[in-house]
Amino acid sequence: MLARRLACPARNGDHRSMNKEPLFETAIPDLPLIGRGKVRDIYSVDDQHLLIVTTDRLSAYDVVLPDPVPGKGEVLTKISLFWFRMMADIIDNQLTDLSVDDVVKDTEICERIRKQSLVVRRLKPLPIEAVVRGYLIGSGWRDYQDTGSVCGIDLPDGLQQADKLPETLFTPASKAEAGDHDENISFEQVVELLGEKLANRVRDISIAIYERAAAYALQRGMIIADTKFEFGLDDEGKLYIIDEALTPDSSRFWPVDEYQVGTSPPSFDKQYVRDYLDTLDWDHTAPGPDLPENVLRHTSEKYQEAYLRMTR
Repeated sequence: MLARRLACPARNGDHRSMNKEPLFETAIPDLPLIGRGKVRDIYSVDDQHLLIVTTDRLSAYDVVLPDPVPGKGEVLTKISLFWFRMMADIIDNQLTDLSVDDVVKDTEICERIRKQSLVVRRLKPLPIEAVVRGYLIGSGWRDYQDTGSVCGIDLPDGLQQADKLPETLFTPASKAEAGDHDENISFEQVVELLGEKLANRVRDISIAIYERAAAYALQRGMIIADTKFEFGLDDEGKLYIIDEALTPDSSRFWPVDEYQVGTSPPSFDKQYVRDYLDTLDWDHTAPGPDLPENVLRHTSEKYQEAYLRMTR
């Protein structure tokens, strides 16, 4: 019998018209649950493998909101697969030859989660977020306004919001505990955490992936303003890219035809939700407010459009 938690309908309106029922949370009796993040449910398969289910949950301001976005998990899974395969000559990834059907006995559960799940290598995550910036936006823009630099990297005077940076920047962050915010750290701190050789490798690979993806995206009318990656090690110390890659959750995607220096361009991500939340009297602490159907639908459409524009 399919666990009730597996499909959690949104409370505001009927979203069945927008593809399948959104997936808020999973329960898989066959497998031990290791953790439930803001978006992903992670299960132990065996000593070498994990099952990662990318749900339709949405977080904003580090709070998981009560209403899932229809189709979001499937889009994140598909777009990550697309980039993992494109970058396979730069770095090995977490993917395996196993499918959900190989590790989950319940056929109904398999059918429900198949398009938004991956069986991946069991690796040891590095304790940093590998953030790469090509444009001056978000916390980087705020940092520049205050200090003339981004994460301690000095920049020329006179840059404007959304300006293309003189060169691609690697601006890592430490991983925060659940409910806390990641904190920007210097490259020297990364060296302290990882050692010089591994720190250099993570930086160089992150920049190489970003620059290839950014050039590809421009050909399709999209700007990748910034992104973040996660990496992990196997028992022999081999480095892999893990988690997700260049998705609307981990990156800022802008349409070229609406890009204008001096303003914050429209994004193919959850910015539409943030803009709605900013109109509310909400203090950015849990529990998050319910989202109207039109906000969920528009967000779902933005994620889908990002995927289609980038991969076709």
